[in-house]
Amino acid sequence: MKIALIAHDGKKADMVHFLSGFRESLHRGDIELVATGTTGSHIEKAGFQVERLLSGPLGGDAQIAALAAEKKLAAVIFFRDPLDKHPHEPDVQMLMRICDVHNIPLATNPASAELMFKALTQTYGN
Repeated sequence: MKIALIAHDGKKADMVHFLSGFRESLHRGDIELVATGTTGSHIEKAGFQVERLLSGPLGGDAQIAALAAEKKLAAVIFFRDPLDKHPHEPDVQMLMRICDVHNIPLATNPASAELMFKALTQTYGN
């Protein structure tokens, strides 16, 4: 099972904290993580294995959308910062649209991500 991770700059620490709560499940090896570049570097520094793509503004959001369109993702967790402006907002909207079109679960905050992650790990035998 592959899960994509993205976090706006103001939410990267929240992403690492979120993943820390699932460290045991993630270290079993049944879940592959893929992330945009900068988010991925924060996740790696916290001791998790993650495939790093391009930074979001440089095309990482689009790369994750392509994986979603190809049905290669079980879910997308995207911690968005609703209080800041983002120059690549069209890419963000495109990713969210692709998730909706292809029925890929998308969590945009820690509460929804926790519910989704717990359900996915139960479904896939973790």
